[in-house]
This record gives sequence, C-alpha cells and structure tokens, in this order.
Amino acid sequence: MLPGKIFGLFYMYGLMIAVGIIACFVVLFLCGKKKKIQPSFLDFCFYNAVIAIALGFGSAALFQATYNYIENPEKGFSFGGITFIGGLIGGVVSFLLGYLIFRKRFQSKLLDILSLAPCCILIAHAFGRVGCFFAGCCYGRPTDSILGITFPGMSHPVHPTQLYEAVFLFLTFAVCMVLYLKKDFKYNLPLYLVVYGIFRFFIEFVRDDKRGELVGAVTPSQFWSILMVVIGVALFFYLRYVYKKRAQNGDPVQTKEEKEIEA
Repeated sequence: MLPGKIFGLFYMYGLMIAVGIIACFVVLFLCGKKKKIQPSFLDFCFYNAVIAIALGFGSAALFQATYNYIENPEKGFSFGGITFIGGLIGGVVSFLLGYLIFRKRFQSKLLDILSLAPCCILIAHAFGRVGCFFAGCCYGRPTDSILGITFPGMSHPVHPTQLYEAVFLFLTFAVCMVLYLKKDFKYNLPLYLVVYGIFRFFIEFVRDDKRGELVGAVTPSQFWSILMVVIGVALFFYLRYVYKKRAQNGDPVQTKEEKEIEA
C-alpha cells in the first residue's frame, strides 16, 4: 500500500509537486548567479514563472477536459485530471507573454536563460512524476515483471511508468546541468524538446491510463510529442543562426561547442 499522506498531514502528491517547484527555483537562482545573469532579471523570471506555473495548471486541466470531451462528447465538457504537456504549453505561452511585455526593462534577454529553463522544468517535472507514483495515477499496463507495482484498488501489478519517467527526467536534468555549467552549452532547450518528445512518444505504448485519442490511434501526448521533436529540431537551427549573428555583431564570444557546430 502506497502512503497517501506523510505523517498523516501532507498528501505525497502535493508534497512532491511543492518540492519540485522549490527545486526549480533553487536551480534558477543558483545557476543564474553562477552565470552572472542580471539579478533583477532573475527576480522577474521568478515572479513570471510563478504566474506561468499557476496558469499552467489551469491549462493542464483545460487540455485534459478537452481530450475527455473529444473522446466522450455525450458526457459533456467537465474538468477532471491534468496533463503535463497541456500544462507545459500553457505555462510557456504565459511566460513568453510576460517576457514580451516587460523585456525592455532589463539588460538581460531571453537567450540568457534559454539553456537554463529546461533544467528548471526537468527537475520540477521529475519530482512531479514521483508524486504521480504515490498518487497511483499515470500508471502503465499490466505486467508480470519484477518491476510491477500493485496500486491500491488494483488486483494485478502494472508498470510503474511514473518512476520510469522520473528516472529519465532526473538523468536528463543531470546531463543538461553538466552541459550548461561545464560546457556553456546553449542548446539545452532544443535538446530537451527532442529527447523528451521521443521518450514520451514511446512511453505512451506502455502507459495504460486512458487519456483519449486525438488523431487516429495517436494519443494526445504522442501528438504533442511529435510536435515537440519537430519544434526542437527547428529551434536548434534557429538558435544556431541567432548565435552566429550575435558573434558577427560583436556580442558575447561563441563557445567552443558553437564553433564546432558551425564548422
């Protein structure tokens, strides 16, 4: 039996979400300070991100309600459950709108945190998936594997896809952090979009909590995963062009990795 609460006070799902959000902001400020990003811009990113996270949860619920309606329109449009990719889309759109409104107040630019942002998202998402495990949602198909977990209310073990994804996210976070801090790698965002998009597409074949179908037999998450990969590839080439232009205009010197890519 999985513990729904810790010390009988806090729901593990909510606790893990809170830990993930706190970890997200710790990474933002520690890495931002190490990279000498304008402090006032980091403060703005914090407040803008708080609003984006709140709106992201609303977007996650809206996306899931839409999926439910598409699959069973006879039940009407009602809220119940959330989906990460829907929340990610809403949160990113909200953050970008906030940045576009206030960007002229700061010397730092979006490019200065673009490779740090995925690190923040990854650590928050990883803890969130651990929360999903304790909540018994987002589980996988029935299995006889030794990895199988029997959640409350089930008569058979299933793949703990929440933990599979959490491990993947923690590992990807570690890789992105090393690239960002040690290699000054500026392409973490396209890297994140591509690798998570691919992972999420294939993990959907193992998951078993039905979220509807969007296009044919493709699940909503698989549809958005394909778009994530496409956007990630396009963003890589766009950023490559932007950094090349900045270097030609006398902006910050290119890193060794950028020079090797362009060569």
